[in-house]
Amino acid sequence: MIERSYLFVPGDRPERFQKALATAAHQVVIDLEDAVGLNAKGEAQASVGKWLRSGLADADRERIVVRVNGFGTPWHRDDVEMTRAAGVRRVMVPKSEDAGELNDVAARCTDDVAVIALIESVAGVVRMREVARARGVARLAFGSFDFTVDAGIDGMTRELDFVRSQFVIESRYANLSPPIDGVTLATDDTDAVGADALDARRFGFGGKLCIHPRQVDTVNRAFAPTGAEREWAARVLTALAENPRGAIAVDGKLVDKPIIDRAKRIQAA
Repeated sequence: MIERSYLFVPGDRPERFQKALATAAHQVVIDLEDAVGLNAKGEAQASVGKWLRSGLADADRERIVVRVNGFGTPWHRDDVEMTRAAGVRRVMVPKSEDAGELNDVAARCTDDVAVIALIESVAGVVRMREVARARGVARLAFGSFDFTVDAGIDGMTRELDFVRSQFVIESRYANLSPPIDGVTLATDDTDAVGADALDARRFGFGGKLCIHPRQVDTVNRAFAPTGAEREWAARVLTALAENPRGAIAVDGKLVDKPIIDRAKRIQAA
């Protein structure tokens, strides 16, 4: 299953780490970057490292992502070293714009690290193809709010259609998992979260960043195949199994390879 929900937790709030793991979030992002004030960076890093080495269950450890501070900041190298020492296998790199920087991060992490490249700027979008092919990059994520500020775009919906399509196309071209869409700032409006998630799914995204536990269940549902979709996929694959060499039709429509591939993706989700 492709992880659908990524729940951010401030790195200087260790009392929230276990609570975040108790939610249905597929991945919990311990954030050492934007969520932590400048004066608390060192303390947060030490606190996160201690917690990660405190005997987490394997199942919980597999759900942890650490968002380090950006390349070139005073805290970046120590953040990455902490993740390596703690055996973190998923690292989110903010403001990803340069494949060489991402190669450097991956080289300093554990051998099997999965890097999530968070693209938040015009430069990152322009260089997305190189970023997607950098060492260790397993998935792209869209820092949509920061991007609109950098690009001077006033709006978060159709104004970003072109950019969202780029994320999907470049992810597929690099053979990565479907990208992760940006946050919805409305923490109490589950209808807005659901609408944004469904829209992202239609574009080809596979998940969404969450900034509050209340958003998680809505996001998980939005990116999961519906009951009707699963039933359709089952009919297609059953028809294929019954007639693997001949032409088949389901619901009065001819089934060809792209349709079969879609049915398999739905079944595997």
